[in-house]
Amino acid sequence: MRILQLVHAPRLSGAEVLVKGLAIHHQRGGHEVCIASLLPQQDDFVDIRAELEAAGVTCLFPGVHYGRVGKLLHLYRVVRQFRPDFIVAHATLAALYVRLLPVHTPIAWVMHSGVNDFENSALKQAERLLSRRARAVIGVSQKNIDEYLREIGKHPALVVIPNGVDASLFAQDNGAPAPDIAVPAKQIVQLGRYIEGKSQLHTIRAFERVVQSEPEARLLLCGVVEDVAYHEAVVSLVHQLGLDSRVTVCGPRSDVAAILRSSRVFAMPSQFEAQSIGFLEALASGIPVVASRIPSFVFASGFAGVNLVDTADPEAYGRALLKALDTPRANRQLAGYTLHDTADRYMKIARQFVQPLQMSA
Repeated sequence: MRILQLVHAPRLSGAEVLVKGLAIHHQRGGHEVCIASLLPQQDDFVDIRAELEAAGVTCLFPGVHYGRVGKLLHLYRVVRQFRPDFIVAHATLAALYVRLLPVHTPIAWVMHSGVNDFENSALKQAERLLSRRARAVIGVSQKNIDEYLREIGKHPALVVIPNGVDASLFAQDNGAPAPDIAVPAKQIVQLGRYIEGKSQLHTIRAFERVVQSEPEARLLLCGVVEDVAYHEAVVSLVHQLGLDSRVTVCGPRSDVAAILRSSRVFAMPSQFEAQSIGFLEALASGIPVVASRIPSFVFASGFAGVNLVDTADPEAYGRALLKALDTPRANRQLAGYTLHDTADRYMKIARQFVQPLQMSA
């Protein structure tokens, strides 16, 4: 089968990391896979593209920023060139554009957003018009499906497929090299884009409480600078609280597995998530986790070493981080949340809609 995976922008983010995993898994399974995008590749995607191309996955990204018509023409050229049997469009804008094309290829679109995109009236109207152009609508969480039913209405194939990760990449004994940074013995790490919803400011305020009891603790913040003003606020708060020597604020990292193996605590105070790849990676690594009490994290509340707290409360959040520093790593079984599980579910959807077409051709 020839599978086209479409993303909005090739960047170092959760949805794109999932797509990379799915593409490589299906390519190794004997299928032909292509990843395409609406926007040009971002600098932080270089390593991921190298992995994709080494695995034989085709990458077709535009070299310039196109306008609306240009995006449609680019996508049409991609479809004509790759000739997919099945298209999977990840995120709202990618799904809208590809369903405007005059093609008969079955399309599934995947809702990754942790917020309700259909609060935007234009997006809601567009989705209502194009809804049936998708053979399947996939949510990475039940929240996505519930929002679709409430805002758009029923669809013949509404499916929940949770994200999955390759747990073997995050195992303690997988032989991967240590990260190329000096790692303090008691390092807390938060990975995620610099936007208000990821709440790095909450972590810094809680960390101020941590160092009062544990002066050897250090905090590492890594992520794509998506909101420049928010990133500046993060740097400013670190300086304001006198934590410059204890907090490292850096950009995106591609060696996430190594960072998780060498750190003592993973912090994730997100205000919203659909179903976070970063959270699953932390669970797979065994690192103690302190995260916010949001619905998408509740499934992990029973895992060893996972503590869901009110991360907007710096005292409660700080106590949880301090306790986690002395918590041992755990061996967590992520049944249903592995890359293999997720890839198989996507393939089942693809075969459901591709095989009848091939039989009737």
